Amino acid sequence: MTWLEIAQSLLIVTGVVFFAVGTIGLLRFPDVYTRLHALTKADNIGLGLLVFGLIPSASSVASALKLLLIWLLVLAASATSSHLVARRARARGLAPWHRGDM
Repeated sequence: MTWLEIAQSLLIVTGVVFFAVGTIGLLRFPDVYTRLHALTKADNIGLGLLVFGLIPSASSVASALKLLLIWLLVLAASATSSHLVARRARARGLAPWHRGDM
């Protein structure tokens, strides 16, 4: 196994761990705002790590650029959708959770 393959494996495994942590945050956090934060941050970082782990295995430069483009589009969609969900939650009167609320 070469150093490049080891680095790719580490990036991919770390990306999967970030996805798992985001999912745990979705299930464990108390309100919509903290859940959105966990999902958008962890999943975006996880996808970025996966993309950078897959780029060296891309068959061409075009394929590598497509992977980067997909990641950038997901970043934009994630930010937009989480903003819309949070704004709708705020409009419906859902207050952010505070430590004393439990």
